[in-house]
Amino acid sequence: MTAQPPRPPKPIKTPCIKVCVVDGESGLCMGCYRRLNEVAGWAKLSDDQRDVILAELPSRRSLIRPEKLAMF
Repeated sequence: MTAQPPRPPKPIKTPCIKVCVVDGESGLCMGCYRRLNEVAGWAKLSDDQRDVILAELPSRRSLIRPEKLAMF
């Protein structure tokens, strides 16, 4: 029997849209609404931890002043 080659790891869900600009007032990325520590540690989080953060992101948009978001 031939050994199977290792499978690549499954992709990690991410809200990143490649707009990496941090709002100084809220501390959130203006593209995905994550905090810098969440962005930095994203790969180390469990799927469940990422799901909790992903569920919070839509409500975080309101923490950034609308005139700032109009730039994107």
